[in-house]
Amino acid sequence: IPSSMLLPALIVFLAVALGTISLVLLWEWFQEQQRKRQMVDQLRSLAEDPTADPRVRSSVFRSAVLESPWLRPILSRVPQLRDAQFMLQQAGLTWSLQTLILSSVGMALAVGSMMLVATQSVPAGAVATIFGAMIPNFYVRYRRTKRLNAFEEFLPESIDLVGRALRAGHPLTSGFKMAADDGPEPVAGEFRRVFEEQRFGLPIQDSLLAMADRVNLVDVRILVTAILIQREVGGNLAEILDNLSAVVRARFTIRRQIRVYTAQGRMTGYLLSALPLILFMVLYTINAKYMSILFTDPVGKILVVVALTMQFIGFLWIRKIIKIEI
Repeated sequence: IPSSMLLPALIVFLAVALGTISLVLLWEWFQEQQRKRQMVDQLRSLAEDPTADPRVRSSVFRSAVLESPWLRPILSRVPQLRDAQFMLQQAGLTWSLQTLILSSVGMALAVGSMMLVATQSVPAGAVATIFGAMIPNFYVRYRRTKRLNAFEEFLPESIDLVGRALRAGHPLTSGFKMAADDGPEPVAGEFRRVFEEQRFGLPIQDSLLAMADRVNLVDVRILVTAILIQREVGGNLAEILDNLSAVVRARFTIRRQIRVYTAQGRMTGYLLSALPLILFMVLYTINAKYMSILFTDPVGKILVVVALTMQFIGFLWIRKIIKIEI
């Protein structure tokens, strides 16, 4: 990359990226205003007709993401976008599906334009465009993983709060309210949503099943299943919750121990993945002419592609070996 092209490439990237951010923020503001108007209209209709169909009442608590007319035909042909919309909810982000699409398009244009201006190479620009389009998806997946890990860590404390409320003679919904008020986030947010939904008329079974869908964890599904079974056949729910809390804590402890035992394997994988790149940078600094053959000779280009591919496969292989499910 010529040094004279770095500044123009950076200017192009900043211009497109900042333009994308401005467009996304404007779109989010417009969506929020429209979402508020829609929610007010629904609540006003329920206040005027309290005996409305339960299906109408339950629609108030569904996802408030508004589908634009231009997005409906795309969703009908690409159902995988529904999964992306669901992934946004699991990540705890307030983004809409339209925002994610606009962010992906904007980052693709920003990174692709920067690489095209810097290298004057169409293939490099195409590869950079694909990578830029994946950046928002990577961010959403990172936030989802972080949120689910935090949820699994703090879930036993919230279960204990619900169990104490049941022992004190409160109903299950009051236990959810206590966990929502005194529990840690993000568990408190999900319990608060369940409490508010059933408070406004949605059946508790639908609220719990919706929480199990939003939080894709085995422990949450076990919790929801235990509550629903107890409501059908009876039993000591407080004792069930205590046992479930102990099991979740034990699983979390074992998972932490496994991370300690596999720390050497993870560090080995990271080191083996970074060592070729570090060695290449050192050799390029010592003798740039000698290493430039890899980028000027056709055979060298093929070897670089093969080496990077095998390095990536090896990194994924090591991660698969040291990843142990509990």
